[in-house]
Amino acid sequence: MTHIVVLGSTNMDLVAYVAKAPRRGETVTGREFRTIPGGKGANQAIAAARAGATVSMIGAVGTDAYGPELRSTLEHSGVDTDLLRTIEGPSGTAHIVVDDEGGNAIVVIPGANGTVDHLAPGDEGLIASADALLLQLEIPMPAVVAGARAARAHGVRTVLTPAPVQPLPPELLTATDLLVANEYEAITLTGRTDAVDAAGALLESVPAVVVTLGAAGSLYLARGAEPLAVPAPQVTAVDSTGAGDTFVGALAVALGAERPIREALRWAAAAAALSVQRPGASASMPYRSEIEAQYTS
Repeated sequence: MTHIVVLGSTNMDLVAYVAKAPRRGETVTGREFRTIPGGKGANQAIAAARAGATVSMIGAVGTDAYGPELRSTLEHSGVDTDLLRTIEGPSGTAHIVVDDEGGNAIVVIPGANGTVDHLAPGDEGLIASADALLLQLEIPMPAVVAGARAARAHGVRTVLTPAPVQPLPPELLTATDLLVANEYEAITLTGRTDAVDAAGALLESVPAVVVTLGAAGSLYLARGAEPLAVPAPQVTAVDSTGAGDTFVGALAVALGAERPIREALRWAAAAAALSVQRPGASASMPYRSEIEAQYTS
């Protein structure tokens, strides 16, 4: 079974559902509020575990009421939390507005995640034991770079999600095997005007790139290979909050199972399509049997 280690964030998502998101200075009435365990790191860990991998989480939660709930949610999804630190103070939170079209706007408060700025004892050994390391940018960059370097030193595939988008240090790009960005992130990182040009520009820094395009599917570019466009299942979105993380977690599982890249991307798209039809991030993530049913339908 594929072993995936996730080095990243855990947040409690505080989600408000509204017909239309407020503009600056505007107050609107929402129809529902939920607290849902999330964070890009935890989301990818849960997605990968539900998709069938053995998953371990490296990160931090706080000593507030959210900390034990975040840890428990990971464990109940089958994620090992032995190296998930508990830090005095608040856990990370994400304040999310979701509109009736399934779109979202998010403000992240790092909390305990902000203390994860280095690899702690045991972290490198756990990374070395993995088939893949999943990284995002909701923890301090020094830890992300250290994790990528450890993975590279031990021959572990590194999958980077550059979100929230920010400049990427050369040492991180050098140690990245696959970069998975959405269209906005790819364009922002490169200054290009469309996804194809942006993916090509990113390929100058990493050996392989996936740009996710929402309902339009995904685009894959690798050095020495022809570009590959893969469509996504057409579904009605309820909440797209966890779709990108679901895609990455499922893609890592599919690649670990040595599926050809086209099949791996289709399988990941099937998982993401299931997630957007349900509210919440981690709560929306499908199990392997559901993904297989969607993939073969």
